[in-house]
Amino acid sequence: MRTLVVNPGSSSLKVTLVEDGSVVPDDGGPYDAIGVRFVHGGPDRTEPVVVDAAVLADLERVSDLAPLHNPPALAAARDLGEQHPGVPVVACFDTTFHTTIPVAASTYALPREWNRRWQLRRYGFHGLSHAWAASRAAKLVGRPVEELAMVTCHLGGGASLCAVRGGRSVDTTMGFTPLEGLVMQTRSGSVDPGLLLHLLRQEGVSADELYDVLDRGSGLKGLSGTSGDFQEVRQARAGGDADADLAFDVYVHRLVRETGAMAAAAGGCDVLVFTGGIGEHAPELRSEVVGRLAHLGVRLDPARNDAVGGDGVVGEGVVVVEAREDLEIDRRVRALLA
Repeated sequence: MRTLVVNPGSSSLKVTLVEDGSVVPDDGGPYDAIGVRFVHGGPDRTEPVVVDAAVLADLERVSDLAPLHNPPALAAARDLGEQHPGVPVVACFDTTFHTTIPVAASTYALPREWNRRWQLRRYGFHGLSHAWAASRAAKLVGRPVEELAMVTCHLGGGASLCAVRGGRSVDTTMGFTPLEGLVMQTRSGSVDPGLLLHLLRQEGVSADELYDVLDRGSGLKGLSGTSGDFQEVRQARAGGDADADLAFDVYVHRLVRETGAMAAAAGGCDVLVFTGGIGEHAPELRSEVVGRLAHLGVRLDPARNDAVGGDGVVGEGVVVVEAREDLEIDRRVRALLA
């Protein structure tokens, strides 16, 4: 089966051809299916689905929940359906993996009328990456995923953690939007809501300005004064820049703290998994994080940590997995169409 996998970002487009589970060059031949990644499925679209007019209308209505990512995905799904008539276009959602989170973990302590009326809940994101990382890590350590408690760390421009027990998501750090949780490249992560109200009420910050700063001007970027790119922060820190050093320390502190919380939600941490651009390519970050989590029973092998390229076990209960949302999407497309 040949699946064209399309992963639209806010400013990028990744396209991969997967044939029988392996990435192959696109020779211009026909496709059996097309899989499109959607960040948000909203409250009603919880499983992969073949796109039609009704599905597109549903996804259009929830675009404001992921305003940077869902509109490009919608455009891609429409265009691909027109360009390849007769080929099923399947929408795959990052939120799907987190639909197994218990209600106690997904519910905000807001008035029940609000939660019901506006379907407010913690949706979670990066689900395709977390799902792939968990299944791949289980294979690397040679144990069934059903037997393992894991914390998967997707660390890229956006970042989130997932508590995985028995191969299922039971908690995650992102919530109603991708702003909640960890410190990220340009996003603040979780901030005291009282502080935000203070800025709105007392300091004259507008709602639009606040959103823009929280989403695009905070995180590593806001703290360090750089672009927020981890490599740039790393270089500035190595050059003695105090702001970059603080940005790194804040990033690590929040990551360690939330990893501990996810381990508690998972009921332990048999395996700690690093994935995403930063998770895969920053050995010093992995060293800092794992060193502060020794109480969970994880240990890093310095030589393997420095040498790993791609997938690999880098210590006792510590694994690096290359982010392969394309292969996870292909797997879900094939399962749906089977």
